[in-house]
Amino acid sequence: MAIISVSALRGARFPLFTNNPHPFPQFPIPSRRSSKLNFRSKGFTPFARYAQSQQDLFSSRLQDGIENLPKLVEDIVQTSINTGPRGALRLAQGIQAFLGVGGEWLADASKSTNSSAGLPTQMQLGLLSPQYLRRLFERMGATYIKLGQFIASAPTLFPAEYVQEFQNCFDRAPAVPFQEIQAILREELGRPIDSVYEYVDPTPVASASIAQVHAARLKGSQDDVVIKVLKPGIKDILVADLNFVYVVARILEFLNPELSRASLVGIVKDIRESMLEEVDFYKEAANIEAFRSYLEAMGLTRQATAPKVYQHCSTKRILTMERLYGVPLTDLDSISSLVSSPETSLITALNVWFGSLLACETFHADVHAGNLWLLRDGRIGFLDFGIVGRISPKTWTAMEVFLASIATEEYESMASALIEMGATDKDVDVMAFAKDLEKIFSSIQDLDTELIVATARDRTTNATAVSANVVVDERQMNALFLDVIRVSESYGLKFPREFALLMKQLLYFDRYTRLLAPNLNMLQDQRISIVSNRGSRSRNTFR
Repeated sequence: MAIISVSALRGARFPLFTNNPHPFPQFPIPSRRSSKLNFRSKGFTPFARYAQSQQDLFSSRLQDGIENLPKLVEDIVQTSINTGPRGALRLAQGIQAFLGVGGEWLADASKSTNSSAGLPTQMQLGLLSPQYLRRLFERMGATYIKLGQFIASAPTLFPAEYVQEFQNCFDRAPAVPFQEIQAILREELGRPIDSVYEYVDPTPVASASIAQVHAARLKGSQDDVVIKVLKPGIKDILVADLNFVYVVARILEFLNPELSRASLVGIVKDIRESMLEEVDFYKEAANIEAFRSYLEAMGLTRQATAPKVYQHCSTKRILTMERLYGVPLTDLDSISSLVSSPETSLITALNVWFGSLLACETFHADVHAGNLWLLRDGRIGFLDFGIVGRISPKTWTAMEVFLASIATEEYESMASALIEMGATDKDVDVMAFAKDLEKIFSSIQDLDTELIVATARDRTTNATAVSANVVVDERQMNALFLDVIRVSESYGLKFPREFALLMKQLLYFDRYTRLLAPNLNMLQDQRISIVSNRGSRSRNTFR
């Protein structure tokens, strides 16, 4: 809830909250001797106009507020009815979490005030500071952990310090007892578990905030599978939390109409829709099948795969999939033992993913190391299609030009592509924008050189050391991207969420490139098909 208000309030103006003890213009009080005020005096005319304009503005807002109040009340009442009793339970849990993190802040603040340095600037924000807000989100559980991940992957919407802090908001959660998992399986299958599965491993392979994964073997075919099971009560928690966030957003927009320009309610609706999609495994199954169809249509099944879905034992709450065996793309030692050329495997992964942007209705929007594997048979395995993106032709065309411009250092073309991609009601100075982008991207040149030299000099560098370098560089790459967003916003540009999703995946691939193929230039290598013919033809339109 709180992060939505923090992010959306960026740039908003609240005239009542100001350091000036007299926020309104001060005018001399007329002498008691004056029986009449001179309304025609030069000094009073501006005041009269100012007062009249303020009165008109106030009257207009008051009228709008009166007209919109019934709709607001109706919306809140309907949302509360839809939430039901579960809302009261989540409120109690939220208060408990708030008090817990508040106690941590008080303890830390007490230590800081006793030091000579005083209270740090970040701590002065209280629980709205990035660090303590992240802790609060983690205590609040599934919904807020997911919101934290959304913040971490949406630098176009949230301040840089929050994006960086919520990188630490990992999707970890304690495992649900196996007895509860068994109860869900029996309920969803509608028949005994042992009539479908030869066995189900009671120890989970993974436990996240929303779902839990168990290894199993199918009866009859003896296929090794994994079962993704929605945790009990998680949908009720999501609905209650997201409805609460929605109500808060509606109230904030009502109290300050300027927030409507930031589309606060629209952002919350988008988050609610995407998160509720994750608890519907029918949709995830459809995403997987669409990707598998793309691989078959393009003749890529020998290069890459996604797990087969077993429809007869999959429902809205359980998803039974082929079990794939492999290692994450960050495990350099294991990858080197599986294939002779890790660089070739990486190029395959890049080409398959880039191809899906154009050939599929949705693209895999979470290609972190846990979801992108090198399999034992040498193929690339794409896992977990719970988070996908949808890209419009306009955005992708501009994105292609943007990527090509990075490789060729054509900053004017880069600026034009960003302008085409973003939404703005201003006339942007392309040349000035291009110069600012050049300043930002010049910093990456030295970074690339340092990493390549370090790798070449020390041939005995092990995977752990290389990975450590990559992690540092990934943070710097995130900072670079945030700088691009910051400069773009200074020119009045606002990007669609799909742009942030695409850039996030490119940062993941940049990490794999520096680990598996440090001499590879992802944007210039002829073996990697990033720019389509359609994008090449349209590049001149952005110059």
